[in-house]
Amino acid sequence: MPGIRETRRLPYSAEQMFDLVADVARYGEFLPWVIATRVRSNSETEMVADMVVGFKAIRESFTSRVTKDRPREIAVHYVDGPLSDLENVWTFRAIDERTCEIDFLVDFTFKNRLFEKIAGQYFDKAFRKMVEAFEKRAAQLYGSNSSSAHSVA
Repeated sequence: MPGIRETRRLPYSAEQMFDLVADVARYGEFLPWVIATRVRSNSETEMVADMVVGFKAIRESFTSRVTKDRPREIAVHYVDGPLSDLENVWTFRAIDERTCEIDFLVDFTFKNRLFEKIAGQYFDKAFRKMVEAFEKRAAQLYGSNSSSAHSVA
């Protein structure tokens, strides 16, 4: 599966965006296809969480270990589920007190070839929708100043 990387400059602090991405327990409130999440353990530097995702009749759950380097990086390490591989890294770079640049990379491979084929057809669109969902959530939580938000890659 080809990976996708997106870089955006947003009108929120690196700390705000880090907090939003690190709040896995609330993903079901705003991320498309996320049906449920369960945080098994959580500390300042590491989290283990389960997530159930679904699209139409397909439902899959997986477990990830998330390493957190506040406020610079969040990296998702795949533990168990329908994938054979997952790479997901968020980096946050402060531009000033109220602006940051986020870099988001995701790349995964399903164990099941049918899921792989289905995911391949929708991956780019789903990725863009997910990035938009994070941006909309940031506007809800931190106020809308989206006129200065733009993609830089």
